[in-house]
Amino acid sequence: MPLSRLLQSLFLVCFLVFSAANTQAQVKSSQGSWPNQPIRIIVTFTPGGAPDILARVLAESWQQSLGVPVLVENRPGFGGNIGADLVAKSEPDGYTLLIGTVGIHAINGALYEKLSYDPVKDFTPISFLASTPNVLIVNKQLGVSNLHDLIELAKAKPNQLTFGSSGVGTSLHMSGELFKDVAGIQIRHIPYKGRAQSLPDLVSGRISMLFDNLSSSLPLIKAGEVQALGVTTLKRSPAAPDIPTFAEQGLPGFEAVSWFSLMAPANLSPAIQKRLNRLTRQTLDSPDVKNRLLAGALEPAPGSPQELSRLITAESRKWSRVVLQSGAKLDQ
Repeated sequence: MPLSRLLQSLFLVCFLVFSAANTQAQVKSSQGSWPNQPIRIIVTFTPGGAPDILARVLAESWQQSLGVPVLVENRPGFGGNIGADLVAKSEPDGYTLLIGTVGIHAINGALYEKLSYDPVKDFTPISFLASTPNVLIVNKQLGVSNLHDLIELAKAKPNQLTFGSSGVGTSLHMSGELFKDVAGIQIRHIPYKGRAQSLPDLVSGRISMLFDNLSSSLPLIKAGEVQALGVTTLKRSPAAPDIPTFAEQGLPGFEAVSWFSLMAPANLSPAIQKRLNRLTRQTLDSPDVKNRLLAGALEPAPGSPQELSRLITAESRKWSRVVLQSGAKLDQ
């Protein structure tokens, strides 16, 4: 081989090696050797509910696989707005994450006159996590055992019955608003910071009824402490097949599902986004984790960031209509 050709070949090899090394260095730099410090997952409700359960499942799994502490922080208040605002204003470095909810990303934008964050633009979608039916449970002393009897009682006593939820703007609040509209009744909303505060008031009779995640209230239902009247999905839940749907009881098409996602601040690097998505899928696709969540009425369904973005768009349209029909508008 002529010397000139040999030199050209050596130059080409050196160039390719340098380019590959430089690309690797850029990828590593974009990830910042992620993770090399504790990760925190923000839950916008009190401990014990579905978002908290999912956060702790992820934290337990990731600590083992990543070798860094994964901390769960509960920041309840204002229908999830306090915790969501905290994450929206955090550095997009993969160390502060959010358990997103249908309330934060699909309801609050229409419900609140002003938000300190943008429910879509201020976040990077990672993955859908899971969904659960909402369930209507009532104080056993109310004397009703089905949805028809409750509607008749509410019509006979307009604005005298109350329904609780874990916060203004949550899917549980909106389930009640949708119920009022479809059933043609007037019941007063009593918001709480979380289910931990609302359940004692339901059991004691301070409120008449409560919309809750089925995954959270199932133990109380099974223990006979409250009466379950119906789930808000179109089909009965495999975790509680004896509880009929609203649709079965004369409200056809009634559907209000609570869903949860993993989100990060906007402008997260694609490399970290991809790795977090992979970690989430690995955790939720684990047979042990899946069976544990299903037994608690949480249906895991991890997917791509693009699928999550499409869901948020569709759900925002749906719940904006409900908010408009209810006439509800709030200041943060």
